[in-house]
Amino acid sequence: MAGLATSFGAGAASNSFNQIGDADTIFVIGSNTTEGHPIVSLHVKKALRKGAKLIVADPRKIWLAGKANVWLNQKPGTNIALLNGLIHIILKKGLENKDFISKRTEGFKELKEKVQEYDPETVMKITGVPEECLVEAAYTYATSKKSMILYGLGVSEHRTGTEGAIAIANLALVCGQIGRTSTGVNTLRGQNNVQGASDLGPYPNLLPGYQQLGDPAVRARFEKIWDVPIDPEPGLKFPHMLDAAISKKMKGLFILGGDQAHTDPNIHKVWKALGSLEFLVVQDLFHTETTKYADVILPGASFAEKDGTFTNGERRVQRIRKAVEPVAGMADWEVICKLANKMGYPMKYNHPSEIMKEIASLVPNYAGISYERLGKDGIQWPCPTKDHPGTTVMYENVFARPGGLARFVALDQIGPGEETDKEYPYHLITGRVREHYNNGSMTRRSPGIKELVPEELIEISPSDAKKLNISDGEFVKVSSRRGKVTVKAKVTDRSPKGVVFMAFHHQKVLTNVLTSHHRDPYTDTPEYKAAAVKIER
Repeated sequence: MAGLATSFGAGAASNSFNQIGDADTIFVIGSNTTEGHPIVSLHVKKALRKGAKLIVADPRKIWLAGKANVWLNQKPGTNIALLNGLIHIILKKGLENKDFISKRTEGFKELKEKVQEYDPETVMKITGVPEECLVEAAYTYATSKKSMILYGLGVSEHRTGTEGAIAIANLALVCGQIGRTSTGVNTLRGQNNVQGASDLGPYPNLLPGYQQLGDPAVRARFEKIWDVPIDPEPGLKFPHMLDAAISKKMKGLFILGGDQAHTDPNIHKVWKALGSLEFLVVQDLFHTETTKYADVILPGASFAEKDGTFTNGERRVQRIRKAVEPVAGMADWEVICKLANKMGYPMKYNHPSEIMKEIASLVPNYAGISYERLGKDGIQWPCPTKDHPGTTVMYENVFARPGGLARFVALDQIGPGEETDKEYPYHLITGRVREHYNNGSMTRRSPGIKELVPEELIEISPSDAKKLNISDGEFVKVSSRRGKVTVKAKVTDRSPKGVVFMAFHHQKVLTNVLTSHHRDPYTDTPEYKAAAVKIER
């Protein structure tokens, strides 16, 4: 959200997913799309069947890399150098969209000066990507009539995640590949309602609709409808909550639908923080690593047990309709209302549609959305009025920034927070596999899925396995500066030499014991994609 909002004015995908199939060129960076976002990948496959060209930037030889016209197998943590290098080539060959740059952007001069430092030879040394691949990718993206960028957590889950998103925006703006059908920048969100959650106020410095908490006029609008004074001081992001718990400044915590003791990085610190609290409430569908620390466990309701909306990665607000009554007797919103009432704040809704009506009254992008309008296909925000059809393509005429111009930002390459060395010579990337979801608390309970992927694996290249005398299927010990796990090895050429990969879906192998404390300084997003480890038989 932070990076795209800096460049474009809004932190969301610019185009509908169904436009992917009509793109002439698709640039996938930091996304194992077929496994992390399999439905989106169907649109990519459709485009490829229609003759679209594919550029893939990923250290690992994912399935899409085998289908790509150009595979940019950059070293982990070198996304910004790679993107700066592509822009350097585009400008040197005169392939930029001069008219678009002059009429619809600002800050181009500073960007142009910065990318002069990232010539192909320099970028090859930083990223490991051959010069000819850089040139082909730059030419293909810039000269295509309709080029679209898809990026995922392989960009955002670095300590330079915000800058990574900005660097992607820079590339799209230089070529004018935004504001039209089947172009733009689509961020593939990590979970199914991340966009919707982001839209409605979880940031400690923002109110719903990304409205500034520090603005008295904004607070006044919310105070009038909520009938309560709002503290102008921002609260804490989750990493800072952990620090506050350890220092005893935070005494109580309510975790709703999260398993931080399994999925957060540097888990030993998370365990210490949760154990330091005086009182912890966890609301979830199943017992998890986090419920082990809870003083009170409240039952959650699944998607099939409640009415409401999800806002997906293309900004589409979609109705979900209750298929069965909540097993525990209440949906999540009802639990929150009852807690609020018991704590002295009257919160009275009869149905989620009333909550959506309140959202429409306070959040400009949702102003025209109601349950009556959502129908089967939903509506994509911005939808500012009740007669507005929703927005399939953003930024057709103006950007969402003040003045309507997009902003170029000059960036420098900054490496991972933790580099490999003689003691910890392997670069660990964490991610997901198609069959499992997040902490696996649901998917590991499905017998069919469990049969397909019953355990955690570490993917290691054949050359590294030979060097370590490790056979496929053999158990190994993986250690970082923070902890160690025992896991079965999978020898595969998907991982390049010096790079290993692990998912984090299984409780028996808590991968995040290994991951580091490094975070994006702007958003505190963890650096899941870079940790130094050693491997032993």
